[in-house]
Formats: sequence, structure tokens, C-alpha cells
Amino acid sequence: MQGRVTWVNDLTFVGEAGSGNSVVMEGGRKNNGLRPMEMILLGVGGCAAYDVVSILQKARQDIVSCHCELEGVRPDTTPSPFERIEMEFVVRGRGLKESQVARAVELSAEKYCSASIMLRNAGVEIIHRYKIEEI
Repeated sequence: MQGRVTWVNDLTFVGEAGSGNSVVMEGGRKNNGLRPMEMILLGVGGCAAYDVVSILQKARQDIVSCHCELEGVRPDTTPSPFERIEMEFVVRGRGLKESQVARAVELSAEKYCSASIMLRNAGVEIIHRYKIEEI
């Protein structure tokens, strides 16, 4: 995996991944892009949500939508790394089995999501919850 971060102006940067995709990052003064810690939070949510959807699809669950609500808790110090991240998966579908959703979230947390496992190993408390919405 490769990437490059290039300073644009003031505290605005463009991150370019080896895949060719890019994102604007900013230090928070002008709100021109994502803050780097927001990217970490969103990356963890994206990694875990990918796992949950993939696992539920393989289990032939009739999933219509899924999103992950995230809350990152950081101290008011410098540096201010995440102390805790709370993730709630909201899974919508028809006839979803709660045991399958619970298992998908557990497998993501314990086996598949590299981002959350990396942060957990670094001492970040990661809380996983889910909610099922029948349609």
C-alpha cells in the first residue's frame, strides 16, 4: 500500500492513495476537508461496515442497507489519540436473523477488521453495537 500527502496551502493537504483515489484534508481552521483524525474514525467505520455487509451477504441475509454510526472519544490534551470508539451498525432488511447480524459484527470486531483490531491492540477501547430495522 502506498500513498502521498501534498501540502496545498495554509493547512490544507491532498492525500492520494496508490489506488488513484484522493481526499482533501485540513487542520480544522477553514473546514475545507476532513481532519486526519476524522479520516481514522471513518476508516474504522468503513472497514467494519464492509465486513458486516459482506458477511451478511454471504449468509444470504436479505440486507437492504447498512450504516455505521461512530463516536470517537479523545482527551483534551496534546496529543489527543482516541481513547474509545463506539460503533453502532444499523442494518435494514427483510427477515434478518439477529444471530446472523450479531455474528457478523462479532467476526468483524474479532477477526476481520484490520483497522479496529490495530487500534484495539494500541489500547483504544472499541465498543460494537447493532440495531436491526425490519422493512
